[in-house]
Amino acid sequence: MNYRELGSTGMNVSEVSFGTWAIGGSWGKTTDEASLKALHFAMEQGVNFFDTADVYGDGHSERLLAKATKGREDEIHIATKFCRQGDIFAPETYSYEQVSAYCEASLKRLEREQIDLYQIHCPATQILKEGDVFHVLDRLQNEGKVRHYGVSVESVEEGLICLEHNNVKSLQVIFNLFRQKPAEELFRKAKKQGVGIIVRLPLASGLLTGKFKQSDTFEEDDHRNFNNDGNAFNVGETFAGLGFKKGVELSDELKWIAEERGSMAEASLRWILDHPEVTCIIPGFKNAKQVEQNLQALRTPSFTQEEQKRIKEFYEKEVKQHIRGVY
Repeated sequence: MNYRELGSTGMNVSEVSFGTWAIGGSWGKTTDEASLKALHFAMEQGVNFFDTADVYGDGHSERLLAKATKGREDEIHIATKFCRQGDIFAPETYSYEQVSAYCEASLKRLEREQIDLYQIHCPATQILKEGDVFHVLDRLQNEGKVRHYGVSVESVEEGLICLEHNNVKSLQVIFNLFRQKPAEELFRKAKKQGVGIIVRLPLASGLLTGKFKQSDTFEEDDHRNFNNDGNAFNVGETFAGLGFKKGVELSDELKWIAEERGSMAEASLRWILDHPEVTCIIPGFKNAKQVEQNLQALRTPSFTQEEQKRIKEFYEKEVKQHIRGVY
């Protein structure tokens, strides 16, 4: 395992870390037995950072992490998120009283005394512009409930707003071969300010595994079904904002990246890790096999300058115009 420092936090986290949305819910069927087995396997391979949220399975993924990391709280870092249990547009959702309550509930489920990284969970842009929530997080940090805090953002604009606040130590962004905009400006500015970059949805909800066909369908409780058009939350959270059929078409055109790199998924993750500003990627998983497959990216050859240029041109000419939603 390779480790990178998360901005200026002093926390060194595994380059390949994991998100726990899938084991909490909204990604189809899973079992706690398989989830816990996968978590233990990941830690055995050197993974020391997991991302979760209070709304993943209504706290279920937090409880699973508590079980899996019991006795290893000092060595396994957990990032969780808040605000989506309430109205993300309402100022009272971000009041000290409400955020403190969210924080205490997460601490209880995680069975910890302090949250390593507490993140605002894709709030309304106006909330970030007003900035009051950052003072609330400063207060929780001073109380010792939160070690560091950051923001999970939907757009580059939101990321740049967050960089105006000195105590923001991380940005969680959607970044992958189909969604390259953060690398144009945001990454450079974040690195200059000592802010870590956590990359979610690195495989574009599975599109970049190359395993889908245009005729594929998803279970009713899978967000790739109910949020395909952005009906449940930001459209960019599903298939990087691409329509499913267009996404499959584009992923087929990218299959060349797997040549001499094992698989398309490994290559896609490697491309992200080739960006030095990125602290870690947090692909999802539902079983140990998927964990093992994602970890293969650590042994995958980096992309040449010529290949990087080809990928950039593909994004500019073939992908960018099809991305829906603000990003």
